[in-house]
Amino acid sequence: MFKKMKNIDTAFRHVRSFTIFMVVACTLISCFAIFKSVNLVSQMQEKIYILANGKALEAFASERKDNIPVEARDHVKTFHALFFTLDPDDKAIQASITKALYLADGTAKRIYDDLKETGYYSSLISGNVNQTISVDSVVVDINDYPYRFRCYARQNIVRPTSITSRNLITEGSLRNVGRSDNNPHGFLIERWNTIENRDLKTENRR
Repeated sequence: MFKKMKNIDTAFRHVRSFTIFMVVACTLISCFAIFKSVNLVSQMQEKIYILANGKALEAFASERKDNIPVEARDHVKTFHALFFTLDPDDKAIQASITKALYLADGTAKRIYDDLKETGYYSSLISGNVNQTISVDSVVVDINDYPYRFRCYARQNIVRPTSITSRNLITEGSLRNVGRSDNNPHGFLIERWNTIENRDLKTENRR
């Protein structure tokens, strides 16, 4: 009788140990599966698919701080291209300047108003002059906020009888603002001013 009870007790302990082992093992497997699932979802969220020419291209998302220098330089280039690329057409000038002014504060608006008041844009239109700009480089200091920048560019002013090349150097600072359709980089140019804008050469057109 006692031997049978002992066997039952031993069997019960074995079953209990096996049950505990299985519970612990299932818990560990469940935790590992949840961890891997969360990790996989996180990796998938970092992937971006861009549709270009009917093809889906894979890209990867990254923190904005990793892209600040690139986005800042492109913001400055875009602003200068819009502000200084001018055709002898009043509506085209207005459209380009309007887009540029979304990217900068009141300092750019004051410069535009001064140029307009002095008749600069009117002379472009009446003289059939068009102006283009080529940005050579943009230097941005991201160690201090707001980020200081300096832009080095070259202007080409094409008149009916001549082409003038001018050296252009500007500087200012960049402040973070919300992104929008009018300001996709999320920067605003502040305290923008021209350091140098001088003629390099003038060639007669043939």
